[in-house]
Amino acid sequence: MCTSGVSRLTGAATMFAALLCGAVAHAHAESPAPLGFAVIADALTRSADEAPVRRMLDAIAREGNVAFIVYDGNIKGGSEACRDGIYQSRRDLLDTSRTPLVLLLGQHDWADCAQAHTGAYDPVERLDFVRQLFFADASALGQTPLTLSRESDVARFRNFREIVRWQAQGIAFIGLNAPSPNNHYLTAGGRNGEFEDRAVATTFWLEHAAESARRTDMRALVILLQGDPDFSRYERRERFAWLRFSRSNQPRDGFLELKRSLVKAAEAFRGPVIVIHGTEAQEPNGFHIDQPLRNDKGLIVTNLTRVAIAFAKPQSQWLEVQSDAQWHPPFRLRVRNVRDVRDVRAGETIAPASEAPAMPYPSSMPSSIPSSSPSAPPSAMPRNDLPESLPAPPTMPLPASDLPPLLTPRESRPPILPVPASGVQNGSSGTGGSGQ
Repeated sequence: MCTSGVSRLTGAATMFAALLCGAVAHAHAESPAPLGFAVIADALTRSADEAPVRRMLDAIAREGNVAFIVYDGNIKGGSEACRDGIYQSRRDLLDTSRTPLVLLLGQHDWADCAQAHTGAYDPVERLDFVRQLFFADASALGQTPLTLSRESDVARFRNFREIVRWQAQGIAFIGLNAPSPNNHYLTAGGRNGEFEDRAVATTFWLEHAAESARRTDMRALVILLQGDPDFSRYERRERFAWLRFSRSNQPRDGFLELKRSLVKAAEAFRGPVIVIHGTEAQEPNGFHIDQPLRNDKGLIVTNLTRVAIAFAKPQSQWLEVQSDAQWHPPFRLRVRNVRDVRDVRAGETIAPASEAPAMPYPSSMPSSIPSSSPSAPPSAMPRNDLPESLPAPPTMPLPASDLPPLLTPRESRPPILPVPASGVQNGSSGTGGSGQ
């Protein structure tokens, strides 16, 4: 259309029209489609679930706007034994996904394995086995390549292969190992070694990733975990807490360190922070959105939004998340069903979802996710005990955007860590990851 119009003009008009057409074409070429990804959880609880989950993975793969899937915990049921064969069967199933699949561990995957009906295994031994089976290298599961940055790349945290991060279209993603019901905090006497070591690793990963996202002008931070941190419970720091001799009857909060790290991450990053996790609560719409996190002063952290998911039919439902820097709010969510996607012959279209709303916010929720927290003061710089080198999180092979960053970068910022000579590639068609 543009070429035929230019051919009818002459002289200066022709030149102006050609420049205008070129500018329009460039704008369309540089504007990427919204980033879309899917979240599934608790879908594999018994052997009979494997067939419907396979159909769900196939339905998601037929969606043209899903870049990757996050399986948010529990690849086995709470009543299933923690046998090697069950894990191997579930890995074989998830690895058939045509869409890259990032697996996060949940309560039933290892923390519950000490119970008699699950085989009375040692949870730490089961966790090590799962790490070796599912996270042997930097690749996500699935038939399409997606390279992740694992915390095990850092010498201090060599064991924590399941804690990951990656980025896509200006959004930084972080996947944690934080299971229900209380982050595997044990009340028995002695050193709670597994919990304490993992808490240190999680704190390091969160705070470093948030600071890296800020310095590299990421437009949002998405954090995913299986356990419900119980944001309604928060504890202020007390200078002389050691002088108190009375003990509370309330169990120790196993998510305390995580919530404090989330506060610091949100204050350091300043842009939108989205936390997605599972919940035992009944959610008629399949998910719940609010802003429940408070800082040490009891003030709401206004740039952090929580999405708690609880699917009525986990074997056939997933959370579809789409994001675009030009949207307000920048994220849109809806629950999709396998029946919404018809298994059709070539030439027929995919049926759209008819039940889930296109916009995520109920009438009681604000219409946008705040990009800053006016009530929360900026946090101090992270500790200076970072390792000398840390690989940059890989970038999804998606088109780059020339949209301006959400926040104005600070000037003369010191480098956080040395940047590798070349980025990590996602398959043969991807682009290199940017330094963090």
